[in-house]
Amino acid sequence: MRGVIYAEIMPRKSPLVIGHRGAPGYRPEHSRSSYELALAMGVDAVEPDVVATKDGVLVLRHENEISGTTDVADHLEFAERRATKRIDGQSLTGWFTEDFTWAELSTLRVRERLPALRRSSASFDDTQPMLRLTDLLDLVRAASAEHGREIGIVLEVKHATYFASIGLDLAPLIARDLRAGGWAAGELPLTIESFESTVLGDLRREGIAASYIYLIEASGRPYDQLVVHGKRADPYKAIVTAGGLDRLVGVVDGISVNKKMLLANGNTIVADAHARGLKVFTWTARPENAYLSAEFRTGGGKSAFGNYESEWAAIAATGIDGVFVDHADLGVAFFRG
Repeated sequence: MRGVIYAEIMPRKSPLVIGHRGAPGYRPEHSRSSYELALAMGVDAVEPDVVATKDGVLVLRHENEISGTTDVADHLEFAERRATKRIDGQSLTGWFTEDFTWAELSTLRVRERLPALRRSSASFDDTQPMLRLTDLLDLVRAASAEHGREIGIVLEVKHATYFASIGLDLAPLIARDLRAGGWAAGELPLTIESFESTVLGDLRREGIAASYIYLIEASGRPYDQLVVHGKRADPYKAIVTAGGLDRLVGVVDGISVNKKMLLANGNTIVADAHARGLKVFTWTARPENAYLSAEFRTGGGKSAFGNYESEWAAIAATGIDGVFVDHADLGVAFFRG
């Protein structure tokens, strides 16, 4: 079934162009306008991050801590919800989705996460509510019909081990929404990704027909493996060695690596993965100096666009199968040009 899912959009010389949280270079990430803009700009797929509410509703946020991406701090009725928690081993203070019902979160409005860097996007602050996963499933299906082309979803599962530890197992919640929305049986192009392989296996066992992609950081260890094995857990870097990739065959369909790893001299990640039948995605192609490798930065400060075309060309030259972009129009123009 997974081979059928990508029959129309994967066999291309250029990589799959994925709108990372919509088009957050122009609109607050995970907002309706961010996704609508990315879809109108021609991306092949969009990427939502999913976290859960206390009543089991899946909402689209980069993190479950939402003080930086919503106006929650301005709501005096929620002041006592501010808390300090350890999420994936890191101490965070703020407001967390799992402490709210969906009815409560629906009263909030979204904000630009990087207002100093993306001032134009910040001008749309406080004008749009949060979205649920079900809202996006419907939006993308409608956009496919409107634009006359198949558009996919690359769904990232966030903090699955943490949520399971507080009684909110994300896999059955995701399966529920995908089935209800008509995205579970392979009729629409679906990819599921996570930095934790455990939840990917859980969703496979739920019978969700998708392409499963293991997200790989440039440093550190997967949190689900760290919980089980402690310091004996393999670091992310070990996963992209020949032996690590061998162990992924038949477990996942591919990997998605931090672009730093592809830009490192002498790396053979893409070739090694392809030799084992694994796809390779990379994240995130952004044009601002703040996000470019040092050799591609130019003058004008962090928010100015640097020599992103040269960095993106180096990324494309590796032969990747998919690339996440924040500026959907630039990504489509470059990787489709």
